[in-house]
Amino acid sequence: MGGPDMAPHDPPSFGAPRPRRGAPLFPRLFGIPAARAPIVAVLRRGPSDWSHVGRWDVARGTYAPGAWIRANLYPQRCDLSPDGRWLCYFTLKGTARWDVGDTYVAISRLPWLNALAAWSTCGTWTRGAHFVDDRSVWEAGPPDAGDVAPCRARFGLALTRPASFAVERRRGWTETADTPPRAASDLWDETRARITLEKPRPGAAHVRLRVSGHYAAFRAAAPGEVVYELAEGDAMTTLEEVQWADWDADGRLLVATREGRLEARDGARPTLATAAHAELAALAPDPAPAPAEAHAW
Repeated sequence: MGGPDMAPHDPPSFGAPRPRRGAPLFPRLFGIPAARAPIVAVLRRGPSDWSHVGRWDVARGTYAPGAWIRANLYPQRCDLSPDGRWLCYFTLKGTARWDVGDTYVAISRLPWLNALAAWSTCGTWTRGAHFVDDRSVWEAGPPDAGDVAPCRARFGLALTRPASFAVERRRGWTETADTPPRAASDLWDETRARITLEKPRPGAAHVRLRVSGHYAAFRAAAPGEVVYELAEGDAMTTLEEVQWADWDADGRLLVATREGRLEARDGARPTLATAAHAELAALAPDPAPAPAEAHAW
């Protein structure tokens, strides 16, 4: 079973910044690392009404481009399975022509969007879903399309609580002490001032990666509104050119730069690029049918 990953439509562009006249048009990039594999799902937005998915193998230093979709993917409501095999994503596909509808959660094989299972949602005010190791957890219920038995044999699926930086929280990031508490009435984490999370470098806990932003639950902020910093003791260094970052298991700093590069930086010199694994700025929408392997679990 497969959803229409190339439906002809032109959905609205939520949160896309207006570029300055004459400014270069760089893609917006977000990474979702696998918990137990050196794989990162890279979600790209750009041009503004297009989204793209890629598979970054950080151990091999390779990037495999996958699906293009003329629709909006919502990064903070997506997830990657712990083994890096499956992408659980939420999308708005405008005039998508299938029974599940135009807003839905689906599971596909990374880096494709061919839906192996899908759940219809009542618009974009949904939490999305994420993989868990406990196979007894299955909060999504039966799918509206597809068969989830192969997934249930390996992982559970939980509904995601609305929260700023939901993807990061599941990967070891925690709020800093100076972040204001969330009010019990703030169901969608909308009203807090700037929120800061941090994550220690593996093997060197005194070095911490920090990310901060306001109303980041949907990761819809314009470039520059989400800021990354490196903290070592009292010293703080802003990663001016970085739009997404996280540590890998070996303590390297993985980054997506504002110019569209994927880099793995040596933990001893994390502010300097030591290996550029891909250049994504020049990629242009090139929708194509998913390969045969994307149609099976």
